Amino acid sequence: MTSMDDGGGRRLSIAVLTVSDTRTRDNDTSGDYLEEALQAQGHCTAAREIVRDDIYQIRATLSRWIADRSVDAVLVTGGTGFSGRDSTPEAVRPLFDKEIDGFGEVFRALSFTEIGSSTIQSRAIAGFANNTVVFCMPGSTGACKTAWNGIICEQLNGDHRPCNFVGVLGVREASE
Repeated sequence: MTSMDDGGGRRLSIAVLTVSDTRTRDNDTSGDYLEEALQAQGHCTAAREIVRDDIYQIRATLSRWIADRSVDAVLVTGGTGFSGRDSTPEAVRPLFDKEIDGFGEVFRALSFTEIGSSTIQSRAIAGFANNTVVFCMPGSTGACKTAWNGIICEQLNGDHRPCNFVGVLGVREASE
């Protein structure tokens, strides 16, 4: 875990992974949004990559980051739908030590107010892997905004009450 910021909250080191067969750094608006949003909250970007929607490429990148003790959280955008190539949940779920069931539930509840019943096509998931929190959300910039503003931003803020995931990440720091 990185140092404390001036506001007393913990400054986290967060990696951003875009899963896409078509996005590049020039048109990755979802990855851009997530990186800007995390930095606006005082966190730092640990890494940022784009990988093809391939189970093994996703797992390889994510495994490298969750093994890195300096990475506190990973934001994954894309590959959570039902098209033939969407494979983020299948790639990520086996890496979880604990799944955060409420993330997908709350994400879909928030998303329902924005896109109606189409939200059932989102397989947003989250969990902990090696004490690194991982959030997987759809690839649209709108979905990333919904996830960040409605859930992730508060859960990565050590001052959010009654609870947040920074306290759980602190268990790793205390045990090292």
